[in-house]
Amino acid sequence: MVDSRSTVDSENKSNREQNEDSEDDESEILEESPCGRWLKRREEVEQRDIPGIDATYLAMDTEEGVEVVWNEVRFSERKYFNAREEKISEVFDRLIQLKHPNIVKLHKYWMDKDVENPRVIFITEYMSSGSLKQFLKKTKRNVIKMALPAWKRWCTQILSALCYLHSSQPPIIHANLTCDTIFISHNGLIKIGAVAPDAIHRYVKTVKEDSMANIYYVAPELGSVTGSDSSVSSAVDIYSFGMCALEMAALEITGNGETGTQITDEIVNKTIESLDNPLQKDFIRKCLQKNPALRPTARELLFHPVIFEVPSLRLLSAHVIVNTPSIQPEQLTEEALYRSIQSLNADTVLAEIIHKDGRPGTVIRCCDAPRREVEKFLEEVRNGAYPLTAIMPTSRPPIITRQRTTSPALSGEAVKQSTSPDNPYDEENRRIINMMCNIKAHHESDLLMVMTLLLRMDDKMNRQLSCEVEVNDSPMCLADELVYNGFINQGDRDMVATLIADTISRSKIPGNCTV
Repeated sequence: MVDSRSTVDSENKSNREQNEDSEDDESEILEESPCGRWLKRREEVEQRDIPGIDATYLAMDTEEGVEVVWNEVRFSERKYFNAREEKISEVFDRLIQLKHPNIVKLHKYWMDKDVENPRVIFITEYMSSGSLKQFLKKTKRNVIKMALPAWKRWCTQILSALCYLHSSQPPIIHANLTCDTIFISHNGLIKIGAVAPDAIHRYVKTVKEDSMANIYYVAPELGSVTGSDSSVSSAVDIYSFGMCALEMAALEITGNGETGTQITDEIVNKTIESLDNPLQKDFIRKCLQKNPALRPTARELLFHPVIFEVPSLRLLSAHVIVNTPSIQPEQLTEEALYRSIQSLNADTVLAEIIHKDGRPGTVIRCCDAPRREVEKFLEEVRNGAYPLTAIMPTSRPPIITRQRTTSPALSGEAVKQSTSPDNPYDEENRRIINMMCNIKAHHESDLLMVMTLLLRMDDKMNRQLSCEVEVNDSPMCLADELVYNGFINQGDRDMVATLIADTISRSKIPGNCTV
């Protein structure tokens, strides 16, 4: 008996040691980025099937202390890579500028070209909660159909991201939208991953046709495309989205054949008919029309009766708060927040709708909005769980150019110098995600102020700027100067000018606050 127990203990110890060794092997650092920020681990990420991407590894962001995904596109011959290097840069320069709460963020890319087999390496956000496909499989065990409110919320978020991509000039086509490339977080936020593999497929690397998994998601017209860029339109994403919407509603599209993965038109129609809501059926059928010209756009789908809802006053006011630079969380210290709360009473009006025809309006008071509930809701709105794309224009991804920004105050010879190769001021391509502004009186002159800007960029880097400005300087001129000197992106100019004007108005320093 003693010998038997000893043998079992020895085996358990051996298994524990093997598991520890396996974990150590997966955590082993294989490579680091040129800047030293990202460390590639041995552990592979097997949550996506992306045409053109050869390998994905788990990596560590040493600055933020979070896990990210290290993606590699490999080339068998250097001459093939050299022929496409310029196009590769163009593709990834566009992708790295994408900024949307429902799109997985691309942090950085670089090229490893001084080797026999060149690579393009890019770092993306890691969605640890897994794909929508995995979530649906788990849900299927206990639920027959997905609840309509959750389905509508997911569809709205996906369509919000597609509106953003398709409104770019030229439009960005995803071309691999499946439930495997859509991810869900613990709080219900949906994010599209593997953005624009169509561009990688056609411009960066050739992919074998048989590598395309989930073929039933692919629009019929893609099978007849002969290579003309203009023949692929945003309608292919609408078809794929329709399949995703059907799978989300039914939790599963059961296939047939030897592998059980063959999805025919008959099976798709049968699955649609199994749904209870007629508007939901109509919505999906519109997306799955064989003729791409008859499919609605992403924006048109947001107005479909099954999706569209008039936003509540609560949601509208939350978006105003989230999008006002001076009310960002980083602007509110605990002391300022405490003073703000203490100054309010139960009857203080937080938001109100006033009708011009004299009808009774809608009012939200402090007593209607508990503090914890408000904080949670604002965080969800800020993260992108409740987009307003159906009633507000979708912001467009910036069009990447290699030209430097010209200050409006420059002319003649100065303009020539600003666009010359010797000009040290490069265009800032990063976007601002958070910012703070502080303005103080100058201790020596009543005509000057000291302005300090703290900017949080989309690559998680901070930038602090301090300078002396005249009291009569226009906030817009100050923002233009920041753009010209390469401190902020042109797309952030108006937001920075608004923040400066708001900060000046709240400081008790006389000056011109005209934007």
